[in-house]
Amino acid sequence: MSQSWDAGLYQSQHAFVWKAGEDLVAMLDPKPGEWVLDLGCGTGQLTALIARSGARVVGADHSAAMLEKARANAPGVEFVEADAASFRFDQQFDAVFSNAVLHWVKDAEDAVCAIADALRPGGRFVAEFGGFGNTRRVLEAVERASARLGRTVESPWYYPTIGEYAAILERRGLEPELMMLFPRDSVLDDPEDGLRNWLRMFGARLMAGIPAEEIEEFLRLVEDDARPALRRDGRWFIDYRRLRLKARRLED
Repeated sequence: MSQSWDAGLYQSQHAFVWKAGEDLVAMLDPKPGEWVLDLGCGTGQLTALIARSGARVVGADHSAAMLEKARANAPGVEFVEADAASFRFDQQFDAVFSNAVLHWVKDAEDAVCAIADALRPGGRFVAEFGGFGNTRRVLEAVERASARLGRTVESPWYYPTIGEYAAILERRGLEPELMMLFPRDSVLDDPEDGLRNWLRMFGARLMAGIPAEEIEEFLRLVEDDARPALRRDGRWFIDYRRLRLKARRLED
């Protein structure tokens, strides 16, 4: 089951995803005239922020619905449909930027190879995505709820350790300059239905083994299980752990 995206719902109720990436743009530090690829640009808010620096930015995403929103949010910016594990461009970029995307790409070697090929020698790769232990309590609740229904679920996500991902970067000619893994619990917008909305938005593949007629019961069981850990002060939280990195392509 592929992951489908409701771009309007993503933009209206899950804005914390791109808002949390604003300081990642500061870490990228785009310069006027640089060519920057925003890989997995989503609805384009961070692409627009990069463009305001004077950099020439190209946004790439696998979802046509996301790209439609992105073009409205960042008029004048070039957006293209592309797969993060297999994209190719005729040109090379001064930087590749990616926020909250690469945990969706289980073919990590292929993705890093494509990123390295897209960078000019000396170009930089700046990214943040789910790292080891990300959404652990959510996944535990999902596994227990599915077991109670006699079903099985499989995580669609790739959450590497620092060492694991550093080795992939180095094998593909990218030298890590900074890598950090840190917790960032994120409050969800809807105080009542935030967790189930998050699962509906991001967990289509996660819930692929749950029949449609059992989804409501499944979501109720997940909420009941997760409530002690993920509900505080009348709000739902997601237990994110983020892997943030900066790497540079070695000179030829």
